[in-house]
Amino acid sequence: MDSKLIVIAIGGNSLIEDKNHVTVDAQYQAAEKTAHHIAKLIKAGHRVVIAHGNGPQVGYILLRAEYASKILHSVPLDSCVADTQGAIGYQLQKALGNELHKIGIDKNVVTVVTQVEVDPADPSFSNPTKPIGSFMSEADAKYHAEHSGWSVVEDSGRGWRRVVASPKPLSIIEIDSVRILLDAGCTVIAAGGGGIPVVRNKDGGFEGREAVVDKDLAAAILAKRLNADAFVISTAVEKVCIDFGKATEKALDELTVEKAMEYAADGQFPPGSMLPKIQAVVDYVRTIGGVGIITDPEHLSDAIDGCGGTRIVR
Repeated sequence: MDSKLIVIAIGGNSLIEDKNHVTVDAQYQAAEKTAHHIAKLIKAGHRVVIAHGNGPQVGYILLRAEYASKILHSVPLDSCVADTQGAIGYQLQKALGNELHKIGIDKNVVTVVTQVEVDPADPSFSNPTKPIGSFMSEADAKYHAEHSGWSVVEDSGRGWRRVVASPKPLSIIEIDSVRILLDAGCTVIAAGGGGIPVVRNKDGGFEGREAVVDKDLAAAILAKRLNADAFVISTAVEKVCIDFGKATEKALDELTVEKAMEYAADGQFPPGSMLPKIQAVVDYVRTIGGVGIITDPEHLSDAIDGCGGTRIVR
């Protein structure tokens, strides 16, 4: 098997297998399962960069801060993302390192706290729509809107939620560090949670912003800037389907970029789940010409070999 550079994006929800049993230990056990499949790729000689989601975990941090608001300071959203990069990165780093040790591979796994530059004029800052955190009563929502500066919306009769900007990622600030680590033989975990959103200030430095970045779009930038041979989005299903949930449901082995966008225009991919994954992979394939893959963790190795998942090609 030819050695490939593979960027893999895994979801934050993949670390939560049972929403009624959410503990640090349970999340680590889920990380171990994903690490087992990634270790197979490394054993086969591939170089790997891992990005991950953090939506549920950021929600937990915000909920803790809300309960402790009378005795502790609040936590800005960019710091929440940084916190989850460290915590989830640690879990994946430890799980993958242990898995590699089991199969006799001596390779360092390194987590990079990663900033992602966004445009301060991105339209999402003036029209935040990304819901985060827990549901609130109308009274609590109005209190936070007045005293915390939150943007809040009523969510389909289920309660009120905070909404934040989700700007498009422009660049990975630590991309050169990721390259150096790869060249040193490390497996790298980077751009966790889409990266910490920062904007350039008038002095040329960076400042954090209250926002979240889509992790699939950020992972696509990683794959493009690293000129990766393959970009894989690991999700809950083995293959992308059309007519999902209907009697006419059909799993797709391969899609051209043109056909993928045709299905997207027809509304085949839900905006909150499969659509951003399709858009991220299409962006990578159009730019680099490598192979884009969407599959579940169990089929990662098979998908790289061309025997599983949905492949998106030019």
